[in-house]
Amino acid sequence: MQPTPTEDRLARRFADFGTLGEALDYAAEGVRGLNFHDARGNLARAYPFIEMRADALDCAYRLIARGVKPQDRIALVAETGAEFAQLFFGIVYAGAWPVPLPLPTSFGGKESYIDQLVVQLSSCDPLMLLFPAELAEMASEAARRRDVEPLSFEDFLAADVAPCDLPAASPDDICYLQYSSGSTRFPHGVAVTHKALLANLAAHSHGMQLIPTDRCISWLPWYHDMGLVGCFLSVVANQVSTDYLKTEDFARRPLAWLDMISRHPGTAISYSPTFGYDICARRMSSQTRASERFDLSRWRLAGNGADMIRPDVMQGFVDAFAEAGFSPSAFLPSYGLAEATLAVTIMPPGEGIIVELVEETELSGGNAPQDRPQRYRAIVNCGKPVMGMTVEIRDDFGNILPDRMIGKVWTTGSSLMVGYFRDQEATDACMADGWLDTGDMGYLSDGYLYIVGRAKDMIIVNGKNHWPQDIEWAVEQLPGFKQGDIAAFAITTPGGEEAPAVLVHCRVSDKEERARLREEIRERVRSITGMNCVIELVPPRSLPRTSSGKLSRSKARKLYLEGEIVPYDVAA
Repeated sequence: MQPTPTEDRLARRFADFGTLGEALDYAAEGVRGLNFHDARGNLARAYPFIEMRADALDCAYRLIARGVKPQDRIALVAETGAEFAQLFFGIVYAGAWPVPLPLPTSFGGKESYIDQLVVQLSSCDPLMLLFPAELAEMASEAARRRDVEPLSFEDFLAADVAPCDLPAASPDDICYLQYSSGSTRFPHGVAVTHKALLANLAAHSHGMQLIPTDRCISWLPWYHDMGLVGCFLSVVANQVSTDYLKTEDFARRPLAWLDMISRHPGTAISYSPTFGYDICARRMSSQTRASERFDLSRWRLAGNGADMIRPDVMQGFVDAFAEAGFSPSAFLPSYGLAEATLAVTIMPPGEGIIVELVEETELSGGNAPQDRPQRYRAIVNCGKPVMGMTVEIRDDFGNILPDRMIGKVWTTGSSLMVGYFRDQEATDACMADGWLDTGDMGYLSDGYLYIVGRAKDMIIVNGKNHWPQDIEWAVEQLPGFKQGDIAAFAITTPGGEEAPAVLVHCRVSDKEERARLREEIRERVRSITGMNCVIELVPPRSLPRTSSGKLSRSKARKLYLEGEIVPYDVAA
């Protein structure tokens, strides 16, 4: 078996189509396609776009035969594979709206996953739920609770095909619904039109300056916007052959990702949140020399987005893999969110990671105290607005702020969502006059966007703003801790005052050692931030993550306050 070719005689079009179906129609005229790999990175299935299109049309015929009509929602669990790919496009060809839903995560177990599916099914109100056979028990139970028809991928694809006329799609029609990674209790289904999607996909190719030898390699989940839009829909609309490693396989063997990048000729494009680079660098520390196993010299664009970009982590990746040919200039920071389809800003290729040091008091909005030295936080440049998008920084009253003043990040342009599905109140809360309040804080400098943090995560104590990332970073500097081990958020103390709480994964069993460790953490946080915090040591793997693998501070706070996360009693 051979993977689909990197290069093609078919003239590349950069997502200049009226609908997503038209994009696949064109891609199927060439020889490129998708390639699915096993846990060790070996090719398991090559899936040319021409084959994918034929399968997707058969899926559309099956759906219509089952009574599916335009604008019906079809929920499907987003497992990385040919089945999901053909089903997604089959739903689009049938005029219905695919709704990708997450796979189970290690946190929370069976009931937690069923509850998450129930909430999202309630929100999108689908006609049916499609899922891999191995998830039949959980998916069927969630579907039963919402009176939705459950059907496994295998059973659906085994049905007979009866060709029929397909509905004509318009660029202004809704293409799909996307749930943000944190949407568990109050889900927001982002409604994206064909027109908005293709505008963003064209912006990807423009911002990344695609060249004929580019090949995409991805382990990102297809239920998150970066994986779905950036590494699945974009490669179809821009005709890029792509190699996939399942997310769970990456989690078990992260260096298989770098093996895949090393193996293929041509130039590589591959994205990851910060933690993906971090885990690879940590695994390498106990391995053989990087140059003996990897060749990363052809990694042209190493994208980074989906969470706060940590310059210290990225430097750690450079230190681990420079001898394997990785170039720091390959880093491609970006910023985006599902409400803008995906990309809002992208760093111009070749500029790498640019960091500005910002004084803590500028971040907190206060005045510099006279009794201690200034402290700085490194803020990463996330690039310039992509084609068709505009960014403004505004204060709390909606006034536009000048360069280098921190405020709320607002954006507008051709890639904005229509709104949240059947949730006008939530839509009105973040959109006004065609502009989107992203919920993030940042500043502009010479046309480049710098992201400081999430407005909702900000901890306000005595009128002063504190960023949870600063508190978490302080703890990470102690031996034995890493990113994802710490969650900081605000709580109300029994005395009625706001205070930061810090939950820390603890792998120590001795109670005296736990007590010492807690005091060490308390002193470390106080020395860095000047605050007294409530420090709680919790069992490993207690802190929840979103479906895209990011720490969920809001959910950690909720579980802690509800007693679902039980700290160790260091005094016992």
